[in-house]
Amino acid sequence: MRERDAPDLRTGAELPRLERRLDQAKIDRYARVSGDHNPLHTDPAFAAGTPFGGTVAHGMLLLAYLSELMTLAFGRRWLEAGRLRARFRAPARPGDAVAVGGRVTGVQGGQVTCTLECRNQRGELLVSAEAQLPAPAEAS
Repeated sequence: MRERDAPDLRTGAELPRLERRLDQAKIDRYARVSGDHNPLHTDPAFAAGTPFGGTVAHGMLLLAYLSELMTLAFGRRWLEAGRLRARFRAPARPGDAVAVGGRVTGVQGGQVTCTLECRNQRGELLVSAEAQLPAPAEAS
């Protein structure tokens, strides 16, 4: 992955925005590659009888979208030394269009800190997160 040219590290700077559409086929593919075949994700009949009322996307799939955003913004520094603390707020469902975005919240002590969000098409917060990675030498 190529690092973005001179990412804007000012506090408040917006990160790139990603949009992804979820469908059951994508959730099923993720189950196959991850090995997580929990019927909550892959069996609509089973999932209909749960409190969720239907299948939901894997939380790790949503975290992968957050990591994709950070890789787009910061490249190898994120891949080699990034940390992510996330909180799941609501389930993502087949048919959802999810948008991932964030902003730089600080550059201090050799670290860049960003807040990230994943929301669905109704604006519901699905995941909130804080990401940290080493700042470039010239930004510290």
